[in-house]
Amino acid sequence: MSRHIMNRRAFCALGAVSAAAALSGCVSDGSFQSAALGYRPVPQLGSPEREPFAMPRVNYEKIPTTFRRQYVNATGRYAPGTIVVDTASRHLYLIESDTTAIRYGIGVGRDGFGWGGQARIGRKAEWPTWTPPSTMISRQPELRKWATGMPGGPANPLGARAMYLYRGGRDTLYRLHGTNDPSSIGQAMSSGCIRMLNTDAIDLYERVKVGATVVVVQGQAVTV
Repeated sequence: MSRHIMNRRAFCALGAVSAAAALSGCVSDGSFQSAALGYRPVPQLGSPEREPFAMPRVNYEKIPTTFRRQYVNATGRYAPGTIVVDTASRHLYLIESDTTAIRYGIGVGRDGFGWGGQARIGRKAEWPTWTPPSTMISRQPELRKWATGMPGGPANPLGARAMYLYRGGRDTLYRLHGTNDPSSIGQAMSSGCIRMLNTDAIDLYERVKVGATVVVVQGQAVTV
């Protein structure tokens, strides 16, 4: 039997095994199955394992694939470096190029607390201080003890990173930030801010610059 025939048979056998494994769901992310399903995970930027505070361990098996950090196609509608927040689908996009974006899963504001429009990242902070607005303290008087600010740490609702949204040179009081509650991703339960897994907030923080444009879209389909 010729080497050509042997190689062809080996190639076919390998293809059959790969296809069977993919169909059985036994192949891990980043493998043949991921490619077949179109899921392209994005490597982590930053070093979550070296943070000054321990972060809750995320069980990614409980995070739907649609809310995991991944590459997706872009149409060129938005300039590279733009952040687009789709509150309806619970996704945040960082435009990488005219053809590619990174998509993150997010949690959004409850009905009545949503905010939309265009802003810029006015500043960024690691393990930021959280100061509840006076309107929030009025609704939740127990937060009055943090009127001058809660120091960064595991109990802080802004998590490991915060990116502050400014418009017209003024702080809008809305943030893109981490969360210590992974179960909130994909939900509408915050007071208007956009929350992400801490690891995703760290990743986004490393990729974006102060001054980056942020477009927050409410209640309609988004095409990036």
